Amino acid sequence: MTRSQRFGLIAGAALLGTAAMAAPAEAGYWRRGHYHGGGAVAAGIVGGLALGAIVGGALAAPPPVYYAPPPPPPVYYAPPPRVYYAPPPPAYYAPPPAVAYKPY
Repeated sequence: MTRSQRFGLIAGAALLGTAAMAAPAEAGYWRRGHYHGGGAVAAGIVGGLALGAIVGGALAAPPPVYYAPPPPPPVYYAPPPRVYYAPPPPAYYAPPPAVAYKPY
């Protein structure tokens, strides 16, 4: 939307709002009990404050984040080395030398 279109839209909305709020042209309108006190004024003030709070809150909010950075890669740690204790190897001894039997 160009700048002139935006200006025309805002000006048209303001003109339409003032035309809708204008009282009838007859002078007897206010004399016949059609005056409703300050209710319309109070409603306009409260509505304006509410609209201002909504717009102010929208402008004060941080811009939306559409994506987050990727999560860090998983870290895998190697398990500690296991120490196995094996029994000592069996000791093999040579048999004693064969001695001839000598009777006495």
